[in-house]
Formats: sequence, C-alpha cells, structure tokens
Amino acid sequence: SGFVLDAAGQRIALAGRWLALTRLEYGLLAELLQSAGRILPRERLLARVWGEQADTGDRTVDTHVKTLRAKLREAQPGREYIVTHRGLGYSLQLPPD
Repeated sequence: SGFVLDAAGQRIALAGRWLALTRLEYGLLAELLQSAGRILPRERLLARVWGEQADTGDRTVDTHVKTLRAKLREAQPGREYIVTHRGLGYSLQLPPD
C-alpha cells in the first residue's frame, strides 16, 4: 500500500518517507489505515481519536482531514487516499498491489 504504520513509535511513513504528523493526524490516519476501504463515520473518528475531548464539533474532523490530505499529497503527489462520503464519513482507499 505504500504505508508503514509504526504503532510503537506513533508514526506513519508513505512511499518511504516518515510523515510529519501531529498526534491527532497520526490517530486519524492510523484509524483510517486499520479500516482501509470501509467508511468511518465522523462520530467514530471523534470518539476513537479525540476520546474524552470529543466535545469538539464535526468540523474538527474535517479540518484535520484537510491538513492530512495535504501532507499525503506532498509525500505522494497526484494521489488521493482519503475519500469523503457526504453525510457518512471518510474512507481510505489504497491502490491495488
């Protein structure tokens, strides 16, 4: 898939480069990677990534997805990994091996 998830080090690489992710971006991408191909509702992402601080709104997820997309594009230009499913949530699409 081009992604390497180092859970112990809380870091993720794409195309051989470690991504400069914030704690929340790491949590979001790790959650999407672990459920690649499945649509994850915003509520689940908020609960799993933000946990106790999940009183932040839906837009928080959208904002972090936006910055995450930019970082993924930088690592692998011309490739979109995160898909928005309007009214449902987000999914991570991996290229076929």
